[in-house]
Amino acid sequence: MKFGSLSLDEAEGALAAHAVRLEGGAIKKGMRLGPGEIARLRAAGYRQVVAARLEPGDLPEDTAAVILADAVAGAGVRVDRPFTGRSNLYAATAGVLRAASAAVDAFNGVDEAITLATLPDLRAVAEGELIGTVKVIPYAVAEPLVARAAALAPGLLAVTPFRVRRVAVVSTLLPGFAEKVTAKTLAVTRARLAPAGAELCRAAACAHEAGPLRDLLREVVAEGAELVIVFGASAIADRRDVVPLALEAAGGEVIRLGMPVDPGNLLLLGRLGAVPVLGAPGCARSPKENGFDFVLMRLLAGIDVSSADIARLGAGGLLADIPTRPFPRTENVADTHGFAAVVLAAGRSTRMGEGANKLLEEVAGVPVIRRVVEAALASRARPVIVVTGHEPERVAAALEGLPMLLVHNGDHASGMASSLRAGIAAVPDEAAGALVVLGDMPLVEGALLDRLMDASAPDEGRLIAVPVSGSTRGHPVLWSRRYFPELMAIEGDVGARHLLARHADAVVEIAAGGAGAFLDVDTPHLLAEARALARAE
Repeated sequence: MKFGSLSLDEAEGALAAHAVRLEGGAIKKGMRLGPGEIARLRAAGYRQVVAARLEPGDLPEDTAAVILADAVAGAGVRVDRPFTGRSNLYAATAGVLRAASAAVDAFNGVDEAITLATLPDLRAVAEGELIGTVKVIPYAVAEPLVARAAALAPGLLAVTPFRVRRVAVVSTLLPGFAEKVTAKTLAVTRARLAPAGAELCRAAACAHEAGPLRDLLREVVAEGAELVIVFGASAIADRRDVVPLALEAAGGEVIRLGMPVDPGNLLLLGRLGAVPVLGAPGCARSPKENGFDFVLMRLLAGIDVSSADIARLGAGGLLADIPTRPFPRTENVADTHGFAAVVLAAGRSTRMGEGANKLLEEVAGVPVIRRVVEAALASRARPVIVVTGHEPERVAAALEGLPMLLVHNGDHASGMASSLRAGIAAVPDEAAGALVVLGDMPLVEGALLDRLMDASAPDEGRLIAVPVSGSTRGHPVLWSRRYFPELMAIEGDVGARHLLARHADAVVEIAAGGAGAFLDVDTPHLLAEARALARAE
């Protein structure tokens, strides 16, 4: 590829290396210079332009990027279309990422023009999560270099899907041990397992003694548990302590006690027959990421974990309590301000009965969707974006006169994710993020949206805000722009619940107060409940 200053007489067909601002519109960086662009440059007084010209054997940046990304992508990986020499790779399934550092290094060692960045090897990932990005640095790269890198790449990046579904939790108790601690531990564990599609098949407790624990371990394994987690009433301090003694007495073995990850040092890994057994460190009672997660997620994917594997976790094992860093090309939040509101109003009301549209049903004399949009407008969120789909004309008529932006989702039948993508795509670039509001929650209040915005504090890592009552989370949910790429990657008839679990350390919870954050009118019964509550106000 030739790169440099070209006279306009020889520039036709070359690629503009830099943007050139002209009256009537700029010539953008990377644009192929045709006769029209050359004429505009001449008229503006230019005699030369900095440009790139491909030579025989060169591959354009996008062509090279997608060839390399397709080669890198192994099982469980989806390749996105290339843009400006970049092709992103996404997890096609929830699981554990396999990206051996030596293979990534070899790929990146082919030539400086070819790069691959990935999440860390053995990282747990959600379906739709960005896991890697191929970037071709110049506008073109020689085909032999692309072929050499592609030859090193087959299956370099893969996702091993989660497969363990039945998890038993055994808690040991001492006199005075608070029941609420066990209850909270179970709730946290359920949330931790949810992104992997696993659930508690048994939750049991016994005295903090080797004999009762031995019997309970045998019992839950006999009942079909595929993985057992033991939360001891006190930390495991030695191989002769209660939990390891009970495991060995049950006929199992201790593979490793202690790990070079903090928090998470006091973890026990063992096995009872073919079933892995984890003695959980105290930090596993918290939803924040810790060393326990590293081992748990691998086991849930059916990946064998040895003592040597745990010993290698020390580099990077000192975990900082900060939210996950942004993905490539995420906007700088320092340059943004304010939040938009995205109201999802595209659903078909399938649970309301034939012919009914829940959004147009009235609560206190006002259509449900109008009540929701008026609540959003009563907050300081701007703009208020309403995503329509099913019966868009009727929904628009119910909102007549309100200062909001309508966005139609022609693909609404594919599920909620398509409406979420349409709404997020419409959020202005200057917005710091968005409140995702469900259009079928007629009791939601503008004051709640304002409180969620007040709770956001990017400098302190509070990037997602959620209303709660007890242990139940509701809507709306506030998302920093940092998470827009992940929201845009969701597919199917699902929301973003898995992202809340993924980024638990960035979530701040706000006491909701009242039913507005939790009551949607999916069924006639729930609609009647909303009407009764509205009358009582």
